[in-house]
Amino acid sequence: METASARTGRPARTAAVWAVLRRELDRHAGRELTVLDVGGGTGGFAVPLAEAGHTVTVIDASPDALAALTRRAADAGVADRVRAVQGDGDALAGLVAPGSADLILCHSVLEVVDEPTRVVSAIAAALRPGGAVSLLVASRAAAILGRAVNGHLHAAAALVTDPAGRAGPRDTLLRRYDADSATALLQAAGLQVEETHGVRVVADLLPAAVLEEDPQAVLELELALSSRPPFRDIASQLHLFARRTA
Repeated sequence: METASARTGRPARTAAVWAVLRRELDRHAGRELTVLDVGGGTGGFAVPLAEAGHTVTVIDASPDALAALTRRAADAGVADRVRAVQGDGDALAGLVAPGSADLILCHSVLEVVDEPTRVVSAIAAALRPGGAVSLLVASRAAAILGRAVNGHLHAAAALVTDPAGRAGPRDTLLRRYDADSATALLQAAGLQVEETHGVRVVADLLPAAVLEEDPQAVLELELALSSRPPFRDIASQLHLFARRTA
């Protein structure tokens, strides 16, 4: 269930990601990009990208999410630039033509797929030379601190030692990452990491009253901390932006 804090802090929660994406869009100013959003759900990123004049294909396993995406795109007047495809990340290679995408978003996907290496390899293959990927993954450090602060010390300890960064068999995620492990995954697929940021450094920690009182200050603080270790590394998520160079 979404909390009031999450609702009021949404701009700050995605500010670091959008800052990077806008720079990439500006880099291709005047050109319509072919964008692929893996696990894009209801179109939180896809519809704004389509509104900016780009064509976006969203691949998601949930038919309900894709139905909501279709309605959202229609309401925004960009139905002709948004395509919904049902499928999951593990099947990506069979859903996308090689070398067909200028920009691929893969947000909150690698934590839940069976074979993250296979998914990243498929992403690299789907990119055109010079194309880029926006990768968003759950942070192991944030999960450790979150559980420790809430008194779940055994779960925190499990997250420290578990190779995949899981808190136990009941954990809803299959794995978590730090900057080094996420970078290594992308590099193994032949992608060059250009930027790494923390996402939701403070936005998830603040009560709704603080977020509502001065949302601009929260957003500015998020952006200021997003690229600065150690703050970057304890954010709820890590955002890596990488490019296919050949």
